[in-house]
Amino acid sequence: MLEAINKQIKKRPRYGYRRITVELRDDGWVVNFKRVYRIWHDYDLKGYRPKRRKKRYCGCGENACNIRRAEYINHVWTYDFMSERLETGRRAKLLNVLDEFTRESLTIDIGTRITAKDVIDVLRYLFLARGEPAYIRSDNGPEFTAKEVKKWLRDMGVKTLFIEPGSPWENGYIESFNAHLRDELLDREIFLSIEELRYVVERWRMDYNHHRPHSSLGYMTPAAFAATCIGPDSATLRQPQCREDVSETLSQQLVLKKGADHHQSADIPAE
Repeated sequence: MLEAINKQIKKRPRYGYRRITVELRDDGWVVNFKRVYRIWHDYDLKGYRPKRRKKRYCGCGENACNIRRAEYINHVWTYDFMSERLETGRRAKLLNVLDEFTRESLTIDIGTRITAKDVIDVLRYLFLARGEPAYIRSDNGPEFTAKEVKKWLRDMGVKTLFIEPGSPWENGYIESFNAHLRDELLDREIFLSIEELRYVVERWRMDYNHHRPHSSLGYMTPAAFAATCIGPDSATLRQPQCREDVSETLSQQLVLKKGADHHQSADIPAE
């Protein structure tokens, strides 16, 4: 098993032991988190992970993500900008759009310059492909607070949720996504051109949606969780379903499976 764990670590160097366990199960191993943790600890497989300072904040605006929470798919979207410097020294901007309920990355639009008009073009495409959300949450960046963007969203029937200025923690879902994108990809690669950046980021986005297990979704992938929110008619959304209910159901299934894992321990491949 140690060899299999090392193989997964080489493939996913920023994963912890829990996500590595999920990957092992996908490969056919019958194993629980505790056993992988013991091997993880005994062979010091943690690797280098920079310590992050814990920040304490007080107070939240009325549009914060922990107050105005997403209750179903396409209820609340959120978007934000990131920047990346290319090997040539040029700056590239990344516009990340996320569905807060399913945690799906809807798109990552990349350009050397993204204006309010570009934001409208990106949203127009997403609205046609996926449908309009009820709300869209953002900070107070000029591209989001532009009159033409707010007017267009109002005409489309989408309400805006602007967080308090200087309070990025109120938009926690997109900030968490940005941190994963930075940690797992942008800080680990050198991009020679914006075309290469677009290609590599899009591959990472597809991997994030379809293969990366998400802890808050009961270690389902965002795409798999989104599939539970779609009814028999693929064009009709199921009634709002609480994410915590799905996670609780998955936890109960894991408890039932735990007993089966104990009886099948003899079938576990030798380490």
